[in-house]
Amino acid sequence: MLAIRLTPDIEARLDRLTQETGRTKTALAREAILEHLDDLEDFYLAEARARKNRKTIPLTEAERELGLAN
Repeated sequence: MLAIRLTPDIEARLDRLTQETGRTKTALAREAILEHLDDLEDFYLAEARARKNRKTIPLTEAERELGLAN
């Protein structure tokens, strides 16, 4: 069980959306949390992999590999 405090403006937006969609606040909050969790999990996974595989190369080598060297 999770209880959160919402600012009045967020509460009003949520109220409007419940009226427009006929869905409950709980359903809308669950959907928003799940969507954001998916995004966060993807972000942190990508960040961890980038840190693990971080290989740097000199600028001249990058330019040469990209065909930008003089």
